[in-house]
Amino acid sequence: MRESENVMKTKLTKNLETTLYQYCLEQDSYVVEEVSMPDKKGIVDTLSYRQLPNGEIEWRCFELKITKNDFHSKAKLSFIGNYNYFVLTKELFEEVKEEVKEEVPDNIGVLIYRAFDQKSVELSPQTQRAPGFLTIAKKAKYQDLQVDEKYLTSHFIASLFREVDKAKRIEKGLQLYSDDKLFKELKKRSKTGYNVYKPERNLYDRFIEESENDKIAALEEELDARNAEYQALKLKLQSEDSPNMEDLI
Repeated sequence: MRESENVMKTKLTKNLETTLYQYCLEQDSYVVEEVSMPDKKGIVDTLSYRQLPNGEIEWRCFELKITKNDFHSKAKLSFIGNYNYFVLTKELFEEVKEEVKEEVPDNIGVLIYRAFDQKSVELSPQTQRAPGFLTIAKKAKYQDLQVDEKYLTSHFIASLFREVDKAKRIEKGLQLYSDDKLFKELKKRSKTGYNVYKPERNLYDRFIEESENDKIAALEEELDARNAEYQALKLKLQSEDSPNMEDLI
């Protein structure tokens, strides 16, 4: 599933990615999504790197598919790893089961994604780290790398850096953007699907309302502080103007 094919990834695609990511971590692998391959070998949806006990490196490539059209897409499949897999939803696998038997090469594996039942998740004593789990429908067979490993490693590292940079940008948040850019983005979003009758659903109206509330809260705090200063000054002046008891005797 290429992001260029679907700019806004569907929730299902994200669930597949999250589940596959956790699956790779449980295999003691390093993993990253959307890795451009050297020598015009395309883009791997997910690539994992695992160091074996004997010191050798094992590379696995995963292609995620959620629709039948996507499964039959003419886009280049980047199965250049030692082990290579299609990752399909359970529903799609049932739909293309016969095509899998006829069209998927003998050395390519197939993993099936199944979502956790929501009620089971709520009753589970442990927090689930993924929205579903993967099962093996067809085992992958070993093959030699289809690209030079040193180039594969450099592309893997470059993709990891991209994700780290993205995470750092998210962590720093809006401070990275100019006021002008933020204002333009706010105006752009306010133009799409504006709901006149339910302003609480509109980003711009919510922003204005919260800004006004913040201003009111700040003014109230300032007013309270000034009132406190006034009362303290008033008490001081009263104490200075009142006669000394000793002078009255």
